[in-house]
This record gives sequence, structure tokens and C-alpha cells, in this order.
Amino acid sequence: METGFINLFHGFEVALDPHNLLWCFVGVLVGNIVGVLPGMGVLSAISILLPITFGMQPVPAILMLSGIYYGAQYGGAICSILLNLPCHPPHAVTCLDGFPLTKQGRGGVALGITMMGSAFGAAFGILQMIFFAPIVAKAALQFGPSEICMLMLLGLLAGSTLAKGSPLKGIAMTLLGLLLSTVGTDLNSGVERMTFGLTDMSDGIELVSLSLGLFGIAEFIRSVNNTAPLNLAYAKVSMNDMRPSKAEMKQAAFPILRGTIIGSLCACIPGTGPTIASFVAYAMEKKISRTPERFGHGAIEGVAAPEASTHSAVQGDFIPTMSLGIPGDAVMALLLGALMIQGIAPGPMLLTQHPDLFWGLIASFWVGNIILLVLNVPMIGVWVKLLSVPYKYLYPSAILFICVGVFAARHSMFDVGATLFIGVFGYLLLKLRFEPAPILLGFVLGQHLEENFRRALVLSRGDLLVFVERPLSAVFLSLSVLLVGTQVFFWLQRSKRTARLAKAQALMGDA
Repeated sequence: METGFINLFHGFEVALDPHNLLWCFVGVLVGNIVGVLPGMGVLSAISILLPITFGMQPVPAILMLSGIYYGAQYGGAICSILLNLPCHPPHAVTCLDGFPLTKQGRGGVALGITMMGSAFGAAFGILQMIFFAPIVAKAALQFGPSEICMLMLLGLLAGSTLAKGSPLKGIAMTLLGLLLSTVGTDLNSGVERMTFGLTDMSDGIELVSLSLGLFGIAEFIRSVNNTAPLNLAYAKVSMNDMRPSKAEMKQAAFPILRGTIIGSLCACIPGTGPTIASFVAYAMEKKISRTPERFGHGAIEGVAAPEASTHSAVQGDFIPTMSLGIPGDAVMALLLGALMIQGIAPGPMLLTQHPDLFWGLIASFWVGNIILLVLNVPMIGVWVKLLSVPYKYLYPSAILFICVGVFAARHSMFDVGATLFIGVFGYLLLKLRFEPAPILLGFVLGQHLEENFRRALVLSRGDLLVFVERPLSAVFLSLSVLLVGTQVFFWLQRSKRTARLAKAQALMGDA
């Protein structure tokens, strides 16, 4: 424990370095703005700014990108509570009680409780990372290629089946991501795979092109006709309005604590992330409440618990990403890709090979969350004014940055064209109700999954039983089978329930 605190002090030296502190501030500021603006997602923002990091040192680059991720969660709560507009999936459940509180004239109180819950949840998530990430990394050093391969398989299945939408569609998108990761020259044999004779494809698909196409161009096409002005009638909030009473703070205290614990537990499971954590926390509060009928009509608990769980899960998501190299969601997969672009391999050796990056990142979480509190409380009026920015100015400027960013990655116009093609394809996926996020998850992990799969087969001389004979590998494989089996069971239950409902409606129609 003493070593951990020494490392943390060293991390604060790194995070408080003027250069690193500046980029941390830029990250949380951009994240806050992205969180406030409807239609601008975290993935789009990180993808657009990813090319900027190519000329930066690894530490400030990751501090900035991470700041965008957790900074956006603060801004997203403002839209949900004041405008009933869930700009990001984790805040969808906050609208249920946040906006009714705003219409009652208590929107400031809801925001004040949100800031407290967010700060507490984030602090708990950071402590969780300080104490658990080194333990997880130390245990992971004992993993062989078969264990790593099965752990990645579990992460891919969890990310695809637990994400929103159909689990089957999620698995299909993950498989597509794995397929895209094989495009290019095979590192072992030197044979070109699925390049269709195009020399520009020999180096594979660029991560920046894929992410900006799926989460930049596709979102622009989907939102291009969104010209409806926002209703800002309830959006005027002062600092005095944000001070909750003692009774309201007492009412929110235990929901914040319960939401924080739920978020930290969800962070430990690859594929769950802040969205599922927020919905589970809300459902838990409604279940244990003595007056569940208040929920949906302006219950403080319905805002406090989900927001605390969201921030706890966001900070905790960095544990499997940094310690194991297994991203919990698409944003973490993108951050994983950013590390790889910098020549850093996330995983158990990160703590020993790059302690400045790891402990500097943890310390920056404390610094960044304090900056966010300072930014949000007195500047709430500024963020509200940002909501009036018309889409016709917002999206064309975003497209310009996308084109410049893609070209800067490899100085290739082919990549710009590929981004446009991927964007149109991503839009078609959205129209067909396919969630594109698992594609990014499969793409980032694909190469490592293939490498470890090959290595495991080489060591076992081609015997596939190596994945069952090694105890840890067998456990991860069993969990993967259990996860798929659970999803199949729930699907069968839903099918039976739908069939019974259709039969009952048919009988009523006959009567």
C-alpha cells in the first residue's frame, strides 16, 4: 500500500506538470462541450482529435483523450435535466426524473445533486483503480496465450451481447470488426489479405478512418435534416438554484452510495459500461423505494443514483483497459487504439514499463474532476447558451475537421475516400438498427486475438484442447459459453411471452 501511495504522488508530479495539466484541461473542456451539445458524441470527438495526438508525447495525449471521455458525462447531465434531451446513452434514464424536476422549478437542485453524485462516484472509481488495477495486472502476468485469447473472447462477447440492441446483431457487428482487422499484410506470412489488389490497403484499414467514418460521417448523415430548434424555456438556472437543502442532500446520500457501488461493479465486467450501470442503478432505487410511484415524476433518487453509477463506471472502465488490454466499450477500444498508435501496448506490463503514463493518468482523474466541478458550477449559463448552436453550423465544421484529421494520419487521400465509404456504410447500419460500436471493439482486439490464438496453437502443436486443459483458460471459456447461453435463454423467454400475448389478443379478437 505504501508503494501505491508513493506511485500516486509520482503520478501527481506528472499530472501537475504545466504541459500535461494544459492538455488535461483541454480534454475535460472539450468533453464538457461535447457532452452539452446534442448530437455530438464522445466517440466522434475522440475520433476527430485522435490525429492531433500523433505529434504529441504519450502522456499528454492520453490525458487529453481520457479527459474528453469522463468530461462528457458532466455535460450530458445538463442536457438531460434541463432539456429532456439524452445526448449520450448513459443519461437517458436521468431524463425520467431530471426533466420533471426542471418543470417543477427544481432543475438547479437536480444539477446540484448530479454534481455531488458525479464527484463522489468518480472519486470512488479512481480509488478502485488505484487499489485494484495493480492487483489485476500482477495476476494477468501469469496468463499465457490461451488465457489471454479466451479473456479477449469473453470481452468481445460481453461487449457485443450486453450492448444496446439485439445481441445477435451485436455479435454480427463484432465479427465484422474482427474481419476488418485482418485486412492488410499478414505479419507472419507476408501475404496480403482482402486488399482486392489495392496497394493502399496493404497496411490495413486505418483506425482513424474507421472510427471517424462510423461515428462521424454516419452521425452527420443521420442528423443532417435535424433543424428543429430546442426549447430553452426551462434552461435558465443560477448558482443559487443549484444549492440543495439538507433534506434533499439526506434524501440523495444513500442513492448516491448505492449507485456508486453498482457502477464500480459494472466496470469490472467487460462490455457493461456506464449505460447499463445507470439503468441498473435506477431500477434498484425504484425497487427498494417505499414510494416507487414518485419515480418518473421528479424523484431526487432517480437522478442521484444513475449519475453516481455513470461516473463510477466510467472511471472503473480504465481498470480492464489498462491492466489487461481488454476494452470495456467502444470508447475504451478507441483509447486502446490511441495507445497502440503511440507504440504502447496496454496490459499487465504497462504499470512497470510506463509508470509515468499509468499513475499520471490516475492522478489526472482527480485533477480533471476538480476542474470539471469548477467549470460546471459557475458556468452553467454558458453551457446553456451553447445549446442554441444550430446544426447547420455545427456539422459542416465537424466534417472539415474529420477530413483534415484523416488526411493527417497517413497523408493519404485514399483514407479520406475510405472514411466517406465507411460513413455511408455506417449510416446504412444505423438505419437497419445495427449498433456500429461493437465493430470498433472487434477491430481493435482482432489483431491481438489472432496473435495469441496462433501462439497458443504453436505451443500446443495444433491441439485445440489447450483452451480447455489450462484452468484459467477453461474458466474464461465457460463464462463465454454461459454468457451466450444466458442470452439464448432470455431470447426464448421473450419469444414465448410474445407468442402467449399474440394468442391472448387473437382470442380476445375472436370473442
